[in-house]
Amino acid sequence: MRLKLVSLLIVLSGLSACSTTEKPRNSAENQSSQSSIALSQLTDAQSMYQAALNRQGADKIQLLYTARDAAISEERWPLLEKICLELEATPSVDQIQNKLYIALAQEHQGKSDLALAQLQQLEPQLSQPEHQAWHQYLTARVYASQGMPKQAMPFFFKASTLSSENNFTVANLNKDLWQSLTQLSSYALERFNRGSVVQQGWVNLALYHQVYLGAPVELHQAMNNWLRRYPGHPAAEVLPKKVTELVQIEPLNVNRLAVLIPQSGANERLGDALKAGVLAALDGQSLEQTLFIDESLSAAEISLKLSEFNADFVIGPLLKSNIEKLTSAQTLVDYPVMHLNTFDGERISQQHFFFALSPEHEVQQALERFLTAGYQKPMLLAPNNSNGQRLVEYFNTQWQRYSEVKPQIGFYTGKEDMPKTITGLLEVDQSKERINVVKSLFKQEVESETRSRSDVDVIYILGDATETRLIKPYLDVNVSTFAERIPLYASSKSHSKQIDRTDKGDLDGLYFTELPWMLDGQISQHNLRQQYESLWPENADISQRLFAMAFDAASMLGDVKQLSMVQGKRFSGISGQLSIASNGYVTRSLDWAQYKDKQIIAVDLATEQPIPLFMQSAIGINAAE
Repeated sequence: MRLKLVSLLIVLSGLSACSTTEKPRNSAENQSSQSSIALSQLTDAQSMYQAALNRQGADKIQLLYTARDAAISEERWPLLEKICLELEATPSVDQIQNKLYIALAQEHQGKSDLALAQLQQLEPQLSQPEHQAWHQYLTARVYASQGMPKQAMPFFFKASTLSSENNFTVANLNKDLWQSLTQLSSYALERFNRGSVVQQGWVNLALYHQVYLGAPVELHQAMNNWLRRYPGHPAAEVLPKKVTELVQIEPLNVNRLAVLIPQSGANERLGDALKAGVLAALDGQSLEQTLFIDESLSAAEISLKLSEFNADFVIGPLLKSNIEKLTSAQTLVDYPVMHLNTFDGERISQQHFFFALSPEHEVQQALERFLTAGYQKPMLLAPNNSNGQRLVEYFNTQWQRYSEVKPQIGFYTGKEDMPKTITGLLEVDQSKERINVVKSLFKQEVESETRSRSDVDVIYILGDATETRLIKPYLDVNVSTFAERIPLYASSKSHSKQIDRTDKGDLDGLYFTELPWMLDGQISQHNLRQQYESLWPENADISQRLFAMAFDAASMLGDVKQLSMVQGKRFSGISGQLSIASNGYVTRSLDWAQYKDKQIIAVDLATEQPIPLFMQSAIGINAAE
């Protein structure tokens, strides 16, 4: 990536003209020859930079410029930053351009906070369209790097419009703009379908991308219409390659499906739930054959079965140990695979995807809800075990990206210490101590009531269904009657269809995330739920959730290619709104529900992408403008 350089020849010739010492011709020629030989030996940015440190004047500037260009070409971002800082000490350098280079280097190194601060300082000094375009482009990259494509788009569009109207190129702008644009939903795209012709051209191209994905004939026709409507549009640079890619994203044609699940041993019950989910999803589909294989078999045995079966696609395995086993043996490397769990190792194929009922998805969704609702100081209650500690650590790490306030954390080891944990966190125990002190000062009876702390504004429970039913009453009786009711949230672990059949009491007001499959009336396949209840009325909650996951894994086979290549595309499943990230992992957005009047009702809670802490002032400035 290169910013357009000011003419070095003019600068250098001007500096040379200022020289008053005339040297003998032969001596000058000899020195020039020696200098040329020395310069020819400088083959990379580092060597050029080191040589420049030993030079002075115009020679030093020229070498630093050359080193700067080389550092960008070599993508050596720490070195680029050092070179630019060295150039900052030179008055004749285009300082605005050089500072843009520094921001570029910082953004590539993940120093997004420093890059944004640099760009904010530069904003009042921008006068040249090229500087403005690069400023907008680099700002957009900062937002995009934080997973905020919607916020990045106005800056991308401005940069594209400026470069198009002034007939210059911003390196990598079109590629990066398109990458962020394709992460938006069709609803978000429609909201951007305004502004300059350049902006509308980009948006309409992305809409065609989503609408006609997997329909080659319609896609070609739409692209031809787009080219006629937007001649000379900057997106034409990425269009030919992109059209070829899009045409190739036809729905996956699966005729022979292999499913690896536990069919023996301690996890056979989980395998039965998965098998039922796959078969339910395939009911009515036109697959030639489905083969269920016990994932506990050796890698060699599984390889032989897959080869003899000639599978088009593989779902599974479920257990991490078996994913690791088959990955190490390269058993599945030549097959498209939807694993039914996460994997700590390296993804060995772009055709491999990972679908798990990860609780981190729910923690992230709750965190985003809290920030959207304006909660400032959450309190977390979690079991003192590895899972509870992992989820609390995940919440803490993510929360610190958006807030300087530390969450209050309470771990409990069992029913016995729950009251102590809760009263301690809410500082009710301190209130009781103060009451006892006051009572000791008076002989007559003193009327009193304990007060809980008032700064906690939301409580998040990460316990299971039994633990939540114990925690909720403790919270109800320990929150001061003088204080406003603190909103209570929980994960899907707090909800149990089995327990709810006989006991929904004491949970009134609690919000929780849950799979649509586990909530009455939240899926379009009403007959499916009725059939399931008639066949397995007593199935455990884990079996029901695995059924939903397997059902979606089999149902989305035809959409896997599109989902993996278009990050803005969503699949409406019975386990949630599903999408596939660039690393191949299926991400889920669950439904919200609430206990109310001894019933469970679906609720629509606004949730938006949170703004990282270091960007909040910049967002405020832009909103004010």
